[in-house]
Amino acid sequence: GEWNRDKAKTGDTLVEKCCHFFDLFRLITHKENYHGRGVQAIAQRGINYHHEELHYSQPILDSAYVVMPMHDRHPHQQTKMSSPTMACLELCMFAEGSRHQEEVIVTGTKGRLEAYLPENKVYYYRRPDLDEWEDRSVPPPPSSIHQEVFDCSDVKDVHGIDTEMPTHGGYHYSSTAVEWYHLLQAMERFRHTGSWTPQVSLMDGVRAVELGLAATKAIYRTEKESGIVDDGE
Repeated sequence: GEWNRDKAKTGDTLVEKCCHFFDLFRLITHKENYHGRGVQAIAQRGINYHHEELHYSQPILDSAYVVMPMHDRHPHQQTKMSSPTMACLELCMFAEGSRHQEEVIVTGTKGRLEAYLPENKVYYYRRPDLDEWEDRSVPPPPSSIHQEVFDCSDVKDVHGIDTEMPTHGGYHYSSTAVEWYHLLQAMERFRHTGSWTPQVSLMDGVRAVELGLAATKAIYRTEKESGIVDDGE
C-alpha cells in the first residue's frame, strides 16, 4: 500500500525506516543520545518517488545525513577526558544495485570494522602502531596493514542457532527469521521459568523511535529555516 509514503502515518522516513539503524547506534556504542541534544541533519525529499502518482502535500525524505553524539548511559562514569562517540547515518532510498546496499562502519583510534550487505562479510583493520609506522607524515607502509575478514553468510553459525533456520532473498537478509527465533526462545523460557527477558526490550524500541523523531525534528527545523516548509506543515 501507500501508507509508508504518508509521513502523517509513519513519522517520516527517519522514524519508519531508520529507527532500526539508530537502534544499532545504541547497540554498538552502549551509549545514548538524550533529548535529541546535538543532533544535526540535512535531507532531500521526493527524488526517488517523483514518478509515483501520490497526493501528499510534501513527499517523504529519501536521502539524508544525520549526525548525533552518543553519551555514556551512566553520567557518574564520565571523566573530564570523556568525549561522546559520534554516530552518523547516511540514508539513500535509491541505492539498490550498488556493490554494497547497506554498510555499517565503526572507526576508532585502534582500528576499523566494516560490515557489508549483501556481501555478508565483516572486515577488521588494525591501525599500525608507532613501531610499524614511525614516519606519520607519509602513509603507512603496506607491510603494516593488518586485515581480517569474517564471512557471516552462515546465519546459524553467526547467531549460534542449532535448529533449522529459514532464509529469504529479500532486503532483510534473514533478519526476520532470526528475530522470530529469538522471540520464540524468549516465550519458551517464560513458559518454563516465568521470567520474560526478550533480546530486544520495549524500551529499546522506544529509544530508537525517539532518536528518529529527534533527527526528523532537526530536518524540519532546517527546512523551516530555509523556507522549504511553513510552520503549518
